[in-house]
Amino acid sequence: MATTAPPSTRRPAPPAPVAAGGGRVRERNWLGGLFGWLWLAVIIVPVYWLVITTFKPQAEYFASNPLAPPTSPTLGAYRQVLESDFLRYFLNSVIVTGGTVAPAVLMSFMAAFAIVRGGGRFLRGVNALFLMGLAIPLQATIIPVYLIIIRLELYDTLMALILPSIAFAVPLTVLILTNFIRDVPNELFESMRLDGCSEWSTAWRLAFPLTRPAIVTVSIYNGLQVWNSFLLPLVLTQSPDKRVLPLALSAFQGQYQVNVPATLAAVVLSTLPVLVLYVIGRRQLVAGLTAGFSK
Repeated sequence: MATTAPPSTRRPAPPAPVAAGGGRVRERNWLGGLFGWLWLAVIIVPVYWLVITTFKPQAEYFASNPLAPPTSPTLGAYRQVLESDFLRYFLNSVIVTGGTVAPAVLMSFMAAFAIVRGGGRFLRGVNALFLMGLAIPLQATIIPVYLIIIRLELYDTLMALILPSIAFAVPLTVLILTNFIRDVPNELFESMRLDGCSEWSTAWRLAFPLTRPAIVTVSIYNGLQVWNSFLLPLVLTQSPDKRVLPLALSAFQGQYQVNVPATLAAVVLSTLPVLVLYVIGRRQLVAGLTAGFSK
């Protein structure tokens, strides 16, 4: 005797709301939006306090509410910082950062192109050597680096900061650029070869333009690392005229330990170049962070 299955007791899911134009209406995540605004406040309030404090006289800073805007804005803190050899420290940081980023990116690009296009056991071993460099932190090598700089008679010079910074920037730069060059279609390389281009021409006329987002990304990243570096300048330099901005900020904190507006003005001035660099290269930076690792 055949039996019939009982009807399902499950109710069908209600249809998603439909907008007037035919598209589905997205449900608003009020809780996520609330946490987003709270996180924005956590970030903005310290930045707001830092900026408005630089425009306050020292007496007003201690007498008024820290979050209140200045009643009589003044540029005295910035003037005091600029008169304390800040421009020399800024120039030293620019020289060290530029002298590190340009050679590091250039050598890393050529090494990455050779690793991808050359192949062979030797180049695979070179790539493995670069990857091993990622596992060695700067703090673990500071004593050997110090001894090498002493032997080279480069102590207390800007070159003593540039050479180790290049060495520590190359491994990660090679890794990122290698992944980007691998993503370039092989047909393009074959087309360039059939047109009679050498490997050198192919590298600079094909691979270099196509990997520009990665180059901008590693340039900004390495620039930030060198710009904010504190350990190498602390160990490898000692003269006041060889100070870079991180050491200068430490000196300002000691010199103006009570003058908070002057100390924060030095922080703002040292941060502005990084902010400008990010604004200029933010599109390339985002493109470099979201591509290049698809394989």
